Amino acid sequence: MRVTRAVITAAGRDQRALPLQTLIDRDGAEKSVLCVIVEEALRAGIEEICVVVCPGDEAAYAAAAGEHGRRLTFVQQEEPLGHGHAVFCARSFVDGEPFLHLVGDHLYVHTDGDGCARQVVALAEAESCAVSAVQPSRESLLPYYGTVGGRRVAGRQGMYVIEDVVEKPTPTEAEQRLLVPGLRAGHYLCFFGIHVLTPTVMDILAQRVADASVGATDVPVGATGRSPQHATDAPVGATGTQAQHTTDASVGATGRSPQHTTDLPVGDRPVAPAHHRPPRRATGPSPQHTTDLPVGATGPSPQHTTDLPVGATGRRPSTPLTPP
Repeated sequence: MRVTRAVITAAGRDQRALPLQTLIDRDGAEKSVLCVIVEEALRAGIEEICVVVCPGDEAAYAAAAGEHGRRLTFVQQEEPLGHGHAVFCARSFVDGEPFLHLVGDHLYVHTDGDGCARQVVALAEAESCAVSAVQPSRESLLPYYGTVGGRRVAGRQGMYVIEDVVEKPTPTEAEQRLLVPGLRAGHYLCFFGIHVLTPTVMDILAQRVADASVGATDVPVGATGRSPQHATDAPVGATGTQAQHTTDASVGATGRSPQHTTDLPVGDRPVAPAHHRPPRRATGPSPQHTTDLPVGATGPSPQHTTDLPVGATGRRPSTPLTPP
């Protein structure tokens, strides 16, 4: 399996302005958030990129992408029918191929040559299945994340077989269904916004869209089909959110069949989405977190951070600002 296409979802009505903001990247250059996300995908070997946007946002996004604008294909999500529906809008672009999925309100910081997305893509290509990145997160943060349950893969550090997926579970539900052996007490594996999905997900979403048309209001991001899936646990230093994940099911669910997850060890806590926290600016020139733990079969773990603050002037990513 080879992954050469990426889908970036940026049509969330509450987060659509975040990718248009500018910041100082760790290379010292001023860039838009969208530009940084696109470069993350390009480092992963992606050749074609689709951005799912609100109607009328194409010109602003093309300008924000700068020199990368010519690489982008824009697809409109005409109605806010959920995150799964936004992914489904890119069905024609995907055209039956596996694809990298990134969310437009997350950014990732790495400490070596391989970006976070590259690690996920490399594992998906090696295992020929879908992969989702996850991070150990405290119980108090479960209301903000899709969460998985499962077991470690023998002989593979940081890799799990996913046996259950619940979107924003309650602590009681998580304790009953999502305990993962080997994690600290009170911690669960939560998604943080990087996935490689197989074409089967589009077939499942098609059915969800059809079901939604006869009564449901939101289209959850669905399963990856009967084949197993791997997920990579969030790279060290995660501070991620899932501001755009407002669906009833999570990206990477595989229905009744187990999926695999690769756990890139997390060195810090995730934080709540932008609309749940007061804004705060980043300070200081140093990048966030410098822990570097091994990532099983995929090499040294990069770091990542989510929702870099709008208008940050230093290199250290921090809490996202509420979009204008």
